[in-house]
Amino acid sequence: MTLREFFLENFAGDLEYHPRRALLYLGLAAAALCYWIFAPPEAKFTTIPLVFVLGSLMLILKGIFLLRESSEGIGRTSSDFDELSNTVNRKKLPSIPSQAAQILQDFGTGPLLLWTILNIGKDIDGSWNNPPRLAVFLIGAVLFSLGWLIRRLTTSSAVL
Repeated sequence: MTLREFFLENFAGDLEYHPRRALLYLGLAAAALCYWIFAPPEAKFTTIPLVFVLGSLMLILKGIFLLRESSEGIGRTSSDFDELSNTVNRKKLPSIPSQAAQILQDFGTGPLLLWTILNIGKDIDGSWNNPPRLAVFLIGAVLFSLGWLIRRLTTSSAVL
């Protein structure tokens, strides 16, 4: 597996049309965003609330992509669509540990990739002279790695 395939699998490997998972992601994103919204004003731009707001942005983005119908309908007949609407043929949610690990990994992707937008806040508000960029990046990296590790352990135990 090349490095490119590794990152593609981890960041976009499970982006398929799945409305129930999308609602789960959007609900968790709203909860994480509420943590930032209802934080005291003096604490909104500290490390942990920033991790929550960046993580919620990534969960919102993933939820939108999970709601997006892709090319699943190309080349199908009406009887194929009838089979898809049958409850037996619906896509199932992954196992709880695997799904929790994927959500943790996706949440950690937000601070891991979006920490650079903290510089924009520094440029907008001159009083915010030292944003916690490194701490936000490290927390995102730890959450992403922990989610990846749990996913690998839950999938490898299912194979045994």
